[in-house]
Amino acid sequence: MRPPPPLVVSLYLLREVRSSKQWISLAALVSNGAFIGLTVFGKLFMHLGDPAPDFTAWASSNEHVPLHFHRWKHGKWCLFFSHPGDFTPVCTTELVEALVMRHAFEEKGCLLLALSIDSMESHARWFKDLQELAKEKEGKYFSKEELPIVADEDRAIAKLYGMLDSPMHDRLNTDKEGLPLSVRTVFFIDPANRIRATLSYPAAVGRDFDELMRVLIALQTVDAHPVATPANWRPGQDVLVRVDHLEDRAQERRVVKPYLQYSKL
Repeated sequence: MRPPPPLVVSLYLLREVRSSKQWISLAALVSNGAFIGLTVFGKLFMHLGDPAPDFTAWASSNEHVPLHFHRWKHGKWCLFFSHPGDFTPVCTTELVEALVMRHAFEEKGCLLLALSIDSMESHARWFKDLQELAKEKEGKYFSKEELPIVADEDRAIAKLYGMLDSPMHDRLNTDKEGLPLSVRTVFFIDPANRIRATLSYPAAVGRDFDELMRVLIALQTVDAHPVATPANWRPGQDVLVRVDHLEDRAQERRVVKPYLQYSKL
């Protein structure tokens, strides 16, 4: 059965018209399958399992050839994450950590891709600071190809992925014109280009890259085995038997409750 042609349908619901004329827009985009997003005040919300939108953009890794996202990703996992701005303290610590941990993620078949609304020129100048600080921390030189930073000056990709802050949330996280900057959003995108997990942090709170690695390994674990991961799980610890395999006694397990069973991988 062939999918229907690309279609965008918007349904506007006016609520509390007397006070603020709030609206909710439900948009469905169908192309090569199905993609459904919910927008509130123009901001897109994607669901887990939705296809990760493809895009072409300039990135700091190559000033001569634009980055074609799905082609560049080439069937690997990807952590696609945004940051508010270059030459800012929290973002600098995060991108240095991303450089230092880049090889550990690569060993798990995962690429790292950063984004902010700064220009290519800004990324290039800032990356020199990142290289210097990463070398001090790790004792080695990192090239610009190891961590591409997308230059999303027109906010097109940030809007596409719902990465922008709300001025009502953080008035400091805006540019000189008062337009919102991107927040610290993370998308875990699998080899089939599906969004598998998301995290979002405010501008003032830095991300824990060890936690991002833990989530990646957990996703890969539940893909490879009929299991789930319990609270505070760490790689190597016992996992939970998935509810649809509770009656399967092929492997040894520790039964706490009929519905709560642990096993080793």
